[in-house]
Amino acid sequence: MDILFVVLGLILMLVGIIGSFLPVLPGVPVSWLGLVALYLSPKIDFDWTFITITGIVAIILYILDYVIPAVGTKKYGGSKAGIYGTTIGLLVGVIAPIPFGILVGPFAGAFVGEVVFNKTQSNIALRAAFGSFMGFIASTFMKFMATLVYLGLFIYKVFEFREALF
Repeated sequence: MDILFVVLGLILMLVGIIGSFLPVLPGVPVSWLGLVALYLSPKIDFDWTFITITGIVAIILYILDYVIPAVGTKKYGGSKAGIYGTTIGLLVGVIAPIPFGILVGPFAGAFVGEVVFNKTQSNIALRAAFGSFMGFIASTFMKFMATLVYLGLFIYKVFEFREALF
């Protein structure tokens, strides 16, 4: 039974890391579920404080994942059309068969949103698209680092209780 929780937790950790790059998977919350799965093992004492704090961090990062690209777009002169374009471009970039679509999508989406819907000059739209891209990169880096920290905590706890678990 303990092995099942460890394997399930590890799978959730790896899916969470992948989810830090893909917008269709909530990376940090999935990694947090990996920690919860590990703590559900009967041989590991359930630490409510640890799970609560890491859960709150996961929720905050999940919310920031949507806020940061929008703030980046807005900071560099983008409008709501650019923000919506960023989100649509991100989703299209994930499913598009082009290399680096996940990076090109938000940039192109913000640019198209500004030019088409706001009739913005291309130099202003390009600036807004750059802001969107920078926000996306910052958000992705933040999620990736958080999932790596959660994986480190997971591994630490597994090694701490390895005799009891295996």
